[in-house]
Amino acid sequence: MKITSIDLIALETDRGNGSRPILCRINTDEGISGFGEAGIAIATGATAAFALMKDMAPMLLGMNPLFHEVIWESLFKQSFWAQGNGAVFMASISAFDIALWDIKGKAANMPLYQLLGGKQREKLRAYASQLQFGWGVDSFNPGRGTSGAPEYYGETAQKAVAQGYDAIKTNFLRFDRKGSILSFRDTTNNLSREVMRLAEERLAATRKAVGPDVDIIIENHAMTDAATAIQFGRMAADYDIMFLEEGCTPLNPMVMKRIAEGISIPLATGERTYTRWGFLPFFENQSLRVIQPDIGNCGGITECKKICDMAHVYDVSVQTHVCSSPISVAIALHLEAAIPNFIIHEHHLGNTLPSCVEMGAYDYQPKNGYLEIPEIPGIGQEPSGYSLGRAHIETVK
Repeated sequence: MKITSIDLIALETDRGNGSRPILCRINTDEGISGFGEAGIAIATGATAAFALMKDMAPMLLGMNPLFHEVIWESLFKQSFWAQGNGAVFMASISAFDIALWDIKGKAANMPLYQLLGGKQREKLRAYASQLQFGWGVDSFNPGRGTSGAPEYYGETAQKAVAQGYDAIKTNFLRFDRKGSILSFRDTTNNLSREVMRLAEERLAATRKAVGPDVDIIIENHAMTDAATAIQFGRMAADYDIMFLEEGCTPLNPMVMKRIAEGISIPLATGERTYTRWGFLPFFENQSLRVIQPDIGNCGGITECKKICDMAHVYDVSVQTHVCSSPISVAIALHLEAAIPNFIIHEHHLGNTLPSCVEMGAYDYQPKNGYLEIPEIPGIGQEPSGYSLGRAHIETVK
């Protein structure tokens, strides 16, 4: 089997937050094609990934798509800049790697989890993610602010729990009391009494609304630095928090260790960390209890499995980061089913919206807070005909 051509696909979306998923379709001389995604759709960088994939695609032509390790190493070394662990390069490699695994699964007539060693579990516990934006189609309003009132946070949490979730994640610092986005200047160096009071009011309202049996995960989006993360974490400890995500930028693992030593809440990070080399310092300094690699930007399925195996050596749990198209959802379900150190699955608010659901041929949504694993050969997902009809597509052959 040989790779004959690669289609680069930029999806159009009405998701409302500037998201533009970048996909690829690797085609072979045996008529089997595989889809992959570059996990850099949100914020900035999507168009850069599309252009870079166009540059890198000729390196794959003529290669055997079943040789995923050979191809991964070639892309990592021959692209020159990928060894610097940059987001755009690793997202591009990830997209190609995911597509290769899709081909491998289809050629073997097996779902991806079987190729990864089988299911460790039959279903995956999920949490409702990003509740600061609300929960439900009518309340989603990214980028334009939201209600800043503490009672809104409690009401939103109740909506998710009513759907069967027993875990939620919220950023309690994202908006001010009026619902406008807080500046990073308000969340670093020292949290003012007003910001701390507001955050605690929201956290208290959330805990009161969901009761003692629902896990609360705190999302900080690296808005805080070490000082303010410790300040915030010590306050939040009274509310029985499952873990705190991205307490600081992930660029200096020793700063993360400082936070870990200063608070009792377990720490998590990983969506902006790439390859096993990027994660290793966090394992070695034992600052994290949960890692959150994004399969679409950490190096693909090939690399993410290695990262998860390394985490297992250090008794670190895994929750993959999921915040893009339905392809990202599907591959996360397969990998999380196969690894022994899975803790919980992120089900992003965006992945519940019609604008995202319509991008995929299949719709994977939780039932009573749990997701089932796809049984379709390969990754079990592909872009819908509707989304491909609206997409910008370029072919390299």
